[in-house]
Amino acid sequence: MKTAIILGATGLTGGRLLELLLNDSRYSKIKLFSRSSVGITDPKIEEYLGDMFNLEDYKDDFKGDEVFCCIGTTKSKTPNKDFYKKIDFGIPKSAALLAKSNAINTFIVISALGANANSSIFYNRIKGQMEEAVLEAHISKTYILQPSLIGGKREERRLGEWVFKQLMKVANLVMAGPLKKYKTIHPETIAKAMVWLANNDFDGDRIPSDAIQEIAQRL
Repeated sequence: MKTAIILGATGLTGGRLLELLLNDSRYSKIKLFSRSSVGITDPKIEEYLGDMFNLEDYKDDFKGDEVFCCIGTTKSKTPNKDFYKKIDFGIPKSAALLAKSNAINTFIVISALGANANSSIFYNRIKGQMEEAVLEAHISKTYILQPSLIGGKREERRLGEWVFKQLMKVANLVMAGPLKKYKTIHPETIAKAMVWLANNDFDGDRIPSDAIQEIAQRL
């Protein structure tokens, strides 16, 4: 029976992941680290609520078999670039270092398609820098998921994202071959892939969107 750690369980993908783990008999305990409660009562769940920018304060509790990092924000939600970096770069990096120090050998994190530490685009660059920081923790089983646009309904309204998603519904119909990785991907698909990766071996540490789709079908 395993203990899973989730960062970002209140988000779209993190919420789907939590549902899967609650119904997975391989897991007896799920530790949630977040600013706010998921509002679910279940004997498997342990919640640790507080400042995610100071994860080191939870070192004694940050112990388990696997870490699932679903932390992420958007330009519209977090326009301040310094604060954006603290979330999308700082929290995953701190989580990876904490996992390493606590001898957790599985770390799975959500990044983004197009992540590149040398990109001229700020948001792609931050994701790329985060990936490098996580890999530098040298956790033996590290998987970085690089999804395309994530579908699904969010609680907060993001008009620009909604319009783009409608356009992508049409574009998805003609995307094939090397363009497959740009298709919209659903949070349930990402969550399924994360669970499969945690319980199986996979060749490679950076996993693009089309490969995430294929892995999810194995669960």
